[in-house]
Amino acid sequence: MSSEFNEQLPVTQDDRAQLWIIGTRDQVIFTMNELYVRRVATDRAQFTPIIPAPFAVGKYMTVLVR
Repeated sequence: MSSEFNEQLPVTQDDRAQLWIIGTRDQVIFTMNELYVRRVATDRAQFTPIIPAPFAVGKYMTVLVR
């Protein structure tokens, strides 16, 4: 990844784990719902907004911060 992209990542200094979900928009939404139903994520607000993946054409991404 480029340094410009790394500067834009929502990284905090409290060493919390992150799950990156990358795929088609439908795959990302399905995986977000699956993680919520399986109680990996206790609230959908833990996911960042779905954005186009800057490093993969036609793919989208979200990050779950735990």
